Amino acid sequence: MNPFANSPFASDLGVEVLEWSAGKAVVALELVDRLRNRRGVAHGGVTATLFDLALGLASRSPTGEWVSEGTVTLNVQYLLPGRGRLLAEGRLLKVGNTLAFADGEVRDENGIIIAKATATYKIRRQKTGAKKRQDSDG
Repeated sequence: MNPFANSPFASDLGVEVLEWSAGKAVVALELVDRLRNRRGVAHGGVTATLFDLALGLASRSPTGEWVSEGTVTLNVQYLLPGRGRLLAEGRLLKVGNTLAFADGEVRDENGIIIAKATATYKIRRQKTGAKKRQDSDG
């Protein structure tokens, strides 16, 4: 299953999902010319997008108990320029009734951390009755 199948933006960037499990996601992107800034390294928006995709995916319930409604905050600390293949790892820190909290890092092709981030996502919990009906439909 491709969790980004309905995301033309992620597809256009060439983002691939390497891992997705409960509370963790790893996504990768090959840095091509159109994704570089004027200095020839990863544009900051590319790095931020990788974070949003990885941390957002890590914040999704693998059981369907809750769904993500969107990004509330995304705080990125850029440490080094990004080059080559970039890997973003996201981890779910905590999920509450309406918010999920995640953190992660982006590494370059040599495994060096080039950026760190934290994020908050708005979530919507599935109603118990709706969940039971959904489970019984398939």
